[in-house]
Amino acid sequence: MSLAGATIAFDLDGTLVETAPDLIGTLNLMLAERGLPTVPLSSARHLVGYGARAMLEHGFAEAGAPYDAGDMPLLVDRFVELYRDRIADESHAYPGLVEALDVLEAQGCQFVVCTNKLTDLSIALLDKLGLLHRFAAVVGPDAVSRRKPDPAHLIEAIRKGGGDPARAVMVGDSMNDVIPARAAGVPVIGVTFGYTETPPAEFGADALIERFDQLPNAAAELLA
Repeated sequence: MSLAGATIAFDLDGTLVETAPDLIGTLNLMLAERGLPTVPLSSARHLVGYGARAMLEHGFAEAGAPYDAGDMPLLVDRFVELYRDRIADESHAYPGLVEALDVLEAQGCQFVVCTNKLTDLSIALLDKLGLLHRFAAVVGPDAVSRRKPDPAHLIEAIRKGGGDPARAVMVGDSMNDVIPARAAGVPVIGVTFGYTETPPAEFGADALIERFDQLPNAAAELLA
């Protein structure tokens, strides 16, 4: 089966890579710096994908520690600084990802990353994990005109990789992936192992996969 010319666009956190341990570990470093109690992975895992600000607000709320809203930009900068230093200490690609990419590449697909993680952090993470070379483009919110869930993010990511949105599939773990794909007219595959609080069956995705070995067939069916 040939999928020549097709582009598979992937979300990053919770789709390609399990990043929660390092992100929440960074949050806990910041809380510890201020003498505040840390938070368990389970309490903040669902916030991955919403950005550093959301995790910081959650952490301070859990600790019962008020903060000055005017300090948030500095807190976010500190979070990014700490996270960059430990970006792949515990993060890892989900099982079966590399093998699925091999199968799809052999069928003629190319890959891009469409993520709300900053582009430089996304590139650094994928490079540390030995995955960067697999992607024709890695496109964060700072590299597009409008970020997900706006469809412009997905469309521009596909085009930056040299692809055509009319022959593409989006793969993601949340409504922030389904909404732009729907608006762009791109079929979407939801993964069930990500970070969303919404049950994956309620995404409205065109297909759901529980493991990456299911991705090649799902993509082929949607692109047929």
